[in-house]
Amino acid sequence: MKAFVYHAKFEAGDEQGIVVTFPDVPEAVTQGDDLADARAQAEEALGLALLTYPQRGLPLPACKSRGRGLKPIAVAPEIAAKLAVLDAFRSAKLTKKELGRRLGKDEKEVRRILDPRHRTKLPALRTTLNALGRRLVVGVEAV
Repeated sequence: MKAFVYHAKFEAGDEQGIVVTFPDVPEAVTQGDDLADARAQAEEALGLALLTYPQRGLPLPACKSRGRGLKPIAVAPEIAAKLAVLDAFRSAKLTKKELGRRLGKDEKEVRRILDPRHRTKLPALRTTLNALGRRLVVGVEAV
C-alpha cells in the first residue's frame, strides 16, 4: 500500500514563525506562524509540490528520510487520491483513449481526470483507480 506521507523538518525562522522543509521533496518549503499553522501550511505545500512531478514527467520521490527531528506530514486526501491516479496511470502505460474506454468516458474527460491542476471529485478518482487495477484505501490516525 502506498501512503503519501513525507517527513518534514520544522525549524525556527530567522525573524519569526516556523520554517518547514522536506528532505525528499526539496520543492516543498513553507512556514507558519506557530506549530499548528506550520503543519497546515506544510500539508498544502507538500501536495502542491508533489503535483508538479507528474506535470514534469517525473516519478514521485520515494520517502527515504526518517529520524530524529522529522515529523510525518500526509497530503490532503483529495490530493493523495489524485496522485495515486496519476501514478497508477503512469505505471499502467495505457493511452488516454484506452482508459476512457475502460471508464466509459470520452478522452476529454479523461484528460481532466489526469490533469494535476484540475480538481476531480473523489468518486471519479476512486472509479479511475479501480479501472487501473488499484483500490483507494482511507486511513485515520491520531495527530
